[in-house]
Amino acid sequence: MTTARTATPSTARAINDRLALNLLLEQGPLTATELRDLTGLSRPTVADLLERLQRTGLVAVVGERGEQRRGPNARLYALVASRAHLAAFDVRSGGVSLVVADLAGRSLAVAEVPVEGDGGPDTAGAIVATLLEAARGAGVERLHTVAVGAPGLVDPATGRLQSTGKLPGWHAELLAALRQLPGTEVILENEVNLAGRAEYRVGAARDRDTFVLLWLGHSVGAAVILDGRLRRGFSGGTGEICFLPVPGTVGLPSADSCEGGFHGLVGSAAICALARAHGLPADPAGDAAAAEAAVRAALAAGAAGEAFLDELAERIAIGAAGVCVVLDPGCVVLGGEIGRAGGPGLAGRVERRLARLSPLSTEVRAGTAGGGAVLAGAVLTAGDAVRRDLFGEP
Repeated sequence: MTTARTATPSTARAINDRLALNLLLEQGPLTATELRDLTGLSRPTVADLLERLQRTGLVAVVGERGEQRRGPNARLYALVASRAHLAAFDVRSGGVSLVVADLAGRSLAVAEVPVEGDGGPDTAGAIVATLLEAARGAGVERLHTVAVGAPGLVDPATGRLQSTGKLPGWHAELLAALRQLPGTEVILENEVNLAGRAEYRVGAARDRDTFVLLWLGHSVGAAVILDGRLRRGFSGGTGEICFLPVPGTVGLPSADSCEGGFHGLVGSAAICALARAHGLPADPAGDAAAAEAAVRAALAAGAAGEAFLDELAERIAIGAAGVCVVLDPGCVVLGGEIGRAGGPGLAGRVERRLARLSPLSTEVRAGTAGGGAVLAGAVLTAGDAVRRDLFGEP
């Protein structure tokens, strides 16, 4: 027979502290009275936890609530956001974007580091130097956690990055250099998974516990969130739908090339070729920026762009159907440069075509986390790790 275990006083204190800290993080400064109302805790319990959190340096008095009677009950308590700092990276083949933020996730410094070709022998060192310079410029001497979003498979067992394409060697060197920073935890995550977290927490899927983010950029990928949990699969390969065999491509994908897979229909080069076939302008570079510009041009062209948008939606729906009939997520979010450019108009077209391909009811939404979705997801991920350490969260 199993007996229920009663929480010890120390466990109860830790739970109450986490509850109060999360409220201060989400809602900003609060009075003790407001904390009592929001938590349902007693006056002595709230007074005790506020005193304890002030001693740890996590909470401080920042003023008084003007409309209340002056005195202890009017004091405003706030999370000390400078208690710990974090950084986030969006790593691409052509360089990195990075941000330094405080405990509340507020951006303190940003930087872009372009990298040409395969980079040089000290590319990783130069990027880390830029990070540290940006941090010092914001008054930050130590980074508690750095979250890195990069293309490729992140092995759930080892945390190692495995490329599914031809990624430059400086990617791995950058991770090794970041892991040499003293006292700093480094978290590596697939970049589309981070974008999925951003859409889940602050974007288009805030009201959904189950959805799939379809990332449409230079290539195509997916983030799968089921019952509120990000799913990675056995080897970290959940969402590598660029390899999904689909009709309409020149052949089949292989273990080392996704050209014959879904990538061949909706990768940026394929979208640019489709635009030119419909008489629309498209940069010969065929990269994500060129494909984004082509989609925007089609939307601006009115009736002249309708046929292109319809065919693009048909192509996207083919891959989305393959995902939906297996996972039945009920919601697909279109992200990446193409999803951002297409907006609700493209999402609506995909939804209508998907309804003809699949018997499962699926809503299609345009992503709203923006072009910085990977960085936003990395900041959220790093922040979660910091709070687990400082707040004692499970």
